[in-house]
Amino acid sequence: MYCPQCGTQNDDNAYRCVKCHEIIQAIPVLQQPNVIDDPTMRMILPVGRSILAIAAGYAGLFSILLFPAPIALILGILAVIDIKRHPEKHGMGRAVFALITGGFFTVFLLLFVFLSLFAPRST
Repeated sequence: MYCPQCGTQNDDNAYRCVKCHEIIQAIPVLQQPNVIDDPTMRMILPVGRSILAIAAGYAGLFSILLFPAPIALILGILAVIDIKRHPEKHGMGRAVFALITGGFFTVFLLLFVFLSLFAPRST
């Protein structure tokens, strides 16, 4: 490869001229992969996730205690709405998990409250 500045012959892999030090080839810039596009990183880090989906997922985990179940159900509904409005966000699995567990344990909570209020009491 010849230098366009001084005409000196250089190695084909050289980036600068050996005589005048003029840049003869641009240094390739390595592109950093986008973290949001990497599925492994999305599994580890909450990148590009709906905050409501994250909160709904945790509330769904704690809904087995019955009292957070309605909160998980509400957060799951809000997370699904948020993800539908913003398709670039992820976290639908967490939102659906919160809907299922929150709905299931909300039914148990309502049964518990209903039975405790209307169960016959022995004296």
